[in-house]
Amino acid sequence: MTRTMPRILTIVGARPQFIKAALVSEAMDGRCDEIVVHTGQHYDAMMSQAHFDDLRMRAPRHHLDVGSGSHGEQTAEMLRRLEPLVVAERPSAVLVYGDTNSTLAGALVAAKLNVPVAHVEAGLRSFNRAMPEEINRIVTDHLAQLLFAPTEHAAELLRAEGIVAGVIVVGDVMVDLVRRTAAALPAHPPLLDELGLEPGHYGVLTVHRASNTADTVLFAGLVRAAGRLGFPVVFPVHPRARPLIAAAEPAPGVRIVDPLPYSSMVALLRSARVLLTDSGGLQKEAYALSVPCVTLRAETEWTETLEDGWNRLAGTGEDAIVAAAAAPRPTVPPQEHYGDGHAARKVVDALVSAFGRT
Repeated sequence: MTRTMPRILTIVGARPQFIKAALVSEAMDGRCDEIVVHTGQHYDAMMSQAHFDDLRMRAPRHHLDVGSGSHGEQTAEMLRRLEPLVVAERPSAVLVYGDTNSTLAGALVAAKLNVPVAHVEAGLRSFNRAMPEEINRIVTDHLAQLLFAPTEHAAELLRAEGIVAGVIVVGDVMVDLVRRTAAALPAHPPLLDELGLEPGHYGVLTVHRASNTADTVLFAGLVRAAGRLGFPVVFPVHPRARPLIAAAEPAPGVRIVDPLPYSSMVALLRSARVLLTDSGGLQKEAYALSVPCVTLRAETEWTETLEDGWNRLAGTGEDAIVAAAAAPRPTVPPQEHYGDGHAARKVVDALVSAFGRT
């Protein structure tokens, strides 16, 4: 008896989602009929197309070109454009990733149309409702029929909210990809020579959250802290932060570069002395690569990265950031929290089991 492949409509829109979707899309080959939809939430070429090219992802079948806007405007426009597309494509399920407005819009449209929702990276919580991402992930988890949790802790948090059915701990696709990518890189990537960097003697800074880019004084303080570390700090600048750079007056040691393709960013991070970031995904990638991290927030969804000092919550105070970056390198290696390296296959196994037809 043959089994019909499920028709999976995958919704992505931002850099972290392209990264997470890369391995899952690869694992779907020959097992699912995947329809990739790009909302256009990240539309800058270096934040979008460069990652599709670098990760060798299949091109989106639909590109919604939503662009930027307030949370309400952006989400509303995604809802308006996604609804007729989901109706026309008639998928077996809608697959969403993470916690962006694209995630929320995809889950809402599917739920309203009685199409099952599958959520990769379910169960994360910062317990900070002021973060738009927290609202997005909570709502998405409560709408989903399949919830792919990256860790046992994430599954526990779902159970605490009464979500039990459909929860599967699969591991973390982002960790699987960063490890595979790092293993394939040359021992001394040419990028380091291009930037004049010595392995282990430079830092990496990323700042993209609205809470850190909406306040020019706060943003300038983050850049100023990076300039006080006593070693070069490479700052790939998110388009949201680009207009703030001139006013921040970066110190000579802070090297401003454009956003990097995925493999180049992995090469840069792998050999860094320390990462300073407000990104959730990069905290986790640094942990997987045994690179100390200083998180420019007061909380993290990835609490396991705090173990043994690999990640330190510094908030946005200059002195606290400098002190955290100067802390001794942990002596205990990072623990294995993120699965066995086969998260993408487990996601696809569950999709085929749930939505394939005999």
